[in-house]
Amino acid sequence: MSFESLEELTLTAEKNGISLFEAVLRDDMEERQVKYNESFEKMQGLWQVMLKSADDYDGSRRSASGMAGGDAQKYREYTNTYTALAGSFISEVIYYAISIAESNACMRCIVAAPTAGSCGVLPAVMIPYNKRYNAGNDRMTEGLYVAAGIGQVIAKRASISGAEGGCQAEIGSASAMAAGMLVYLQGGTNEQVKSAVAMALKNVLGLVCDPVAGLVEVPCIKRNVMGAVNAVTSADMALAGIMSRIPADEVIDAMKHVGDAMSESLKETAKGGLAATPTGRKIAEKLLGSK
Repeated sequence: MSFESLEELTLTAEKNGISLFEAVLRDDMEERQVKYNESFEKMQGLWQVMLKSADDYDGSRRSASGMAGGDAQKYREYTNTYTALAGSFISEVIYYAISIAESNACMRCIVAAPTAGSCGVLPAVMIPYNKRYNAGNDRMTEGLYVAAGIGQVIAKRASISGAEGGCQAEIGSASAMAAGMLVYLQGGTNEQVKSAVAMALKNVLGLVCDPVAGLVEVPCIKRNVMGAVNAVTSADMALAGIMSRIPADEVIDAMKHVGDAMSESLKETAKGGLAATPTGRKIAEKLLGSK
């Protein structure tokens, strides 16, 4: 994709009198030299994979390490028995964030959006949203285009890689993509979309990537929950008219600066953060024979 900034993306849409979804779709058509239907069907296929990943969740499965699996089932049983503090919509978001991220750890089929480690964030907000509003596959596919456009700008201006920018670049990017997408789906303005992106990303600036034993399981799965819930709250604030004081593109640039300044030990090397705690080291030694 060719957009250098979210400002450029929104200006392109406004100049041509089209939606953000159409601006991103047209850019994809031009870049890959495909027709409208080819582009749309490919994106809709990703939405269908997300739905299948959710349907295929199996609470009895465990990852090879034994650290991941079964927690989404526990959460579902909890919400079926008690009234969750989070409420019904956020409870669904939590469930799907855990279940999709657990499926990733258990080597099931997922959509890396934008990465495998952050795969639970987008479907965690999309599936409950579709259930609540009965938006339909075409509308949800439109939302994915908007999320993709946001993710592309973040990747170009900063990074979506935990090894390069820390977890802010993975969960943070996914959360920003989901927040902007939700505002779009709710009929928000382009300025509200950008504010949602900015607020979601600001909330996780400095988030480190510290996987225990180097595996995308602890604390990664639960951070998918945080990213998804952060997306919902950021979208709601933007839709309420609360605007980010710092423009989205500047927030993205700040994320890059923070990532560049971050110690190597906090960027997916499993040498710092939670991976370096006594328990984290014991787990790594047990699984990998390392100290």
